[in-house]
Amino acid sequence: MEKQSSISRLREKCSNTVESIFHVNQNVSTVRTEITAGVTSFMTMAYILAVNPSILSSAGMDRNAVFVATALSAAIGTLIMAFIAKYPFALAPGMGLNAYFTYTVCIGMDIPWQAALAAVFIEGLIFIGFSLFSVREEIFNAIPQQLKTAISAGIGLFIAFIGFQNANIIVGDSSTDIALFHFAGCNFKTEGITVILALIGICITSIFLIINLRGAILWGILATWLLGMACEALMLYVPDPSIGAYSVIPLSIFSVNLDISPTFMQFWKFSWSSINLLDFATIVFAFLCIDTFDTVGTVTGCAKKADMLDKDGNLPRLNRVLLADAIATSVGACLGTSTTTTFVESASGIEEGGRTGLTAFTTGILFVLALIFSPIFLSIPSFATAPALIIVGCSMMKSVKDLLFNDLREFIPACLCMFFMVFSYSIANGIAAGFISYVIINVFTGRGKKVHWIMYAVSILFILKYALI
Repeated sequence: MEKQSSISRLREKCSNTVESIFHVNQNVSTVRTEITAGVTSFMTMAYILAVNPSILSSAGMDRNAVFVATALSAAIGTLIMAFIAKYPFALAPGMGLNAYFTYTVCIGMDIPWQAALAAVFIEGLIFIGFSLFSVREEIFNAIPQQLKTAISAGIGLFIAFIGFQNANIIVGDSSTDIALFHFAGCNFKTEGITVILALIGICITSIFLIINLRGAILWGILATWLLGMACEALMLYVPDPSIGAYSVIPLSIFSVNLDISPTFMQFWKFSWSSINLLDFATIVFAFLCIDTFDTVGTVTGCAKKADMLDKDGNLPRLNRVLLADAIATSVGACLGTSTTTTFVESASGIEEGGRTGLTAFTTGILFVLALIFSPIFLSIPSFATAPALIIVGCSMMKSVKDLLFNDLREFIPACLCMFFMVFSYSIANGIAAGFISYVIINVFTGRGKKVHWIMYAVSILFILKYALI
């Protein structure tokens, strides 16, 4: 009896501690819901642990060191978000930003990867300054409500599109060269079966959501993964690493290769004399633009999805969110990875009910554990996580109902924002299209005085970015 009483007191003390830090009950949530949401966010983000080292290694970086840097930067950034901002947003090295880092900066401009890391580090420092002085927060609050709604819906389309590509349902080299997967002529046991498994996963996850199964998205991921393991065991799925089709059955549990020295603080070890300072400044500016509006767009969409915006459409404690994001960027550069940013896949955890920093805390801890249990996490196939992204994208599209269809001054920029986001494969490009068109349309239809000055300033910067870069 005394032992049970001690356990009860310990449990109550832990519960009170969690509540005092994250205010779970105050946000009408439960510890179980928050943890489930955190696990779900991690499961949909875990692909970055495999993809980021693959992309950055093309720039000449050590693959294993980048893996460690990716996991650590994601963990640190997400834990900062959990304790400083107390929101369910997770961070990791951003897709798109890592491709720009490798293929445009390092390969296209022939810039050493150490110099590219220096640009990321400086970008992070600038963002820390912007966040401390609420510059990024002012930008966020200046966005018209209709554009915020469009950003949320556009991100939904963007997430779904990523999901379809990750599942190989939609194939192509880019967002402008795409087609539906063709079963005829493919290696069915390596490629075709994964597409079928993804389609089954979409149905399973949808059914779980419709019947209100707690943790529906997470269970959908696990169920699809389990089907994949069964198919591999029955030789219905045959891995072929040469085309990126890896085994979905973990061959081991633990990994202890945590050497990060090949990338850690390496941006101090290159010759500045070999770098054109104008080119370097251009790279920093490009990172600034892409990261700022990817972050603002992601936070806007996820916050609206979670109903966290106040009556004016603004997010409380936004400066803390942006500060966490900025710190994570500089820390990631020190560790040896491209820009760390708020991940759009956070929407999957929010869909599961995540509303507090406990969700982010759970995701952050799982990224730490990924360092040790990497063989397990890296065996989660994209065809298992893709259905979650597609279903989350469908859910985020519900915000379209809030658009003012009869006010074309608001509606057309909102549509352009959504269309460009998907068709240019960039959240930042979508926001740019929305900003620029909103300003031009309102100026030439007599409502220019109602447009916030920040909208004008940012639109001009966007135009300069596209003209000069």
